[in-house]
Amino acid sequence: MNDVQPARPVYDRTAEDIGNIVELGHVNVRVPDQRLATLFYVMGLGLTRDPYLVVGVDNMWINVGTCQFHLPLGEPQVLRGTTGLVVPDLAALAQRLEVVRPRLAGTKFSYTAQRDVIEVACPWGNRIRCHAPDAARFGRMVQGMPYVEIDTAPGTSEAIARFYTQVLGSPATAGADAQGAFARVPVGLGESLLFRETGRALPPFDGHHIQIALADFSGPHRRLQERGLITEESNQHQYRFENIVDIDTGATLATIEHEVRSMRHPMYARVLVNRNPEQTNNRYAPGHEALVWSMPAE
Repeated sequence: MNDVQPARPVYDRTAEDIGNIVELGHVNVRVPDQRLATLFYVMGLGLTRDPYLVVGVDNMWINVGTCQFHLPLGEPQVLRGTTGLVVPDLAALAQRLEVVRPRLAGTKFSYTAQRDVIEVACPWGNRIRCHAPDAARFGRMVQGMPYVEIDTAPGTSEAIARFYTQVLGSPATAGADAQGAFARVPVGLGESLLFRETGRALPPFDGHHIQIALADFSGPHRRLQERGLITEESNQHQYRFENIVDIDTGATLATIEHEVRSMRHPMYARVLVNRNPEQTNNRYAPGHEALVWSMPAE
């Protein structure tokens, strides 16, 4: 009788850790014109206006995979950085952007198609970098918002990583690549906040924000409150802060408003509708209206 037992598989259990920031919910920038926003975000980028919530003329929510853009009406705001998107088909995206180009004449809209990325500017100058699906970089994401890249001053990356690690409980890291130094903050199952050092002068902060959700909601609140960083006690499920600071000196390293929600927030992990932008009334295939935002299981 053979008593030799088969070897047990060895797994890297830390690969399953996602840290305390469990969701990247939305990027919020004001826009002054819903018509132009529809031309750009829906017709051009091929994204989907949320059919259930905020469907009036004062705000619009644009779905992209499991994330959103929130676009309230008002004086335009510009993210100090770049929002990264994954889209199913870069060639189809370029075609749509070319179609809307004449109707966005006179705005800051532009796009540049490269081999594996399309750099886009919205009508008010927000930068969006569109990638094709890439399992090695973005996991199973077919459509989504894998990162928000935020411009920061030189020499801030390590201190920003410490802030997110020690105050928000997210295992952030600092590093460098061909583009320079950065801090990376993991978010959810496959997203991240990327703070990219730049020598360019940063424009004044105009109030734009990102929304995240935390598993440990009260611990970061307590640590932020101890440092006088809470800017809004929104409700039981939400608070806000703006400044990312050096945890030793209190000096401000970067400013971007964070709308912080708990996992008990009624809209945490809300399922979003994503349409297939290739479907048109002239080119229609029944049953293919919806876009599946992730790759099938292996």
